[in-house]
Amino acid sequence: MGKRKRESANKIKEARREQCRARLMNVPSSPRKMRLVADMVRGQEAFRALGLLHFSNKQAAADVEKLLKSAISNWEQKNGKKAEDGELYIKSIFVDCAPMLKRLRPAPQGRGYRIRKRSNHVTIYLDTINQQQDA
Repeated sequence: MGKRKRESANKIKEARREQCRARLMNVPSSPRKMRLVADMVRGQEAFRALGLLHFSNKQAAADVEKLLKSAISNWEQKNGKKAEDGELYIKSIFVDCAPMLKRLRPAPQGRGYRIRKRSNHVTIYLDTINQQQDA
């Protein structure tokens, strides 16, 4: 590996050290339903988002809450200290499509209607809030 490439890789590594990620794969709900919950917490402070998810009526909120707790735990383990209120926020959260299960449902006159059982992948990135005081 060349010097320039190594320096670039080290810069990327340093930038990723502060933020933390967690992924939830093959969740058996449609991406459209999961995106409603993801939009609800995008950009929020982490512990405020946990409160929103805990009291949400949506079924997908329980999965995202579990994922957010995992991401907070990953950040704590990576940095060696406990997360405090107002320190972490959700930098980005996105939902991707996962493979579909295709099934057939009996239909009139000998036909079969295709049923698509969708699933999704959720990725969440946490980052610290830089609190720099202007003096």
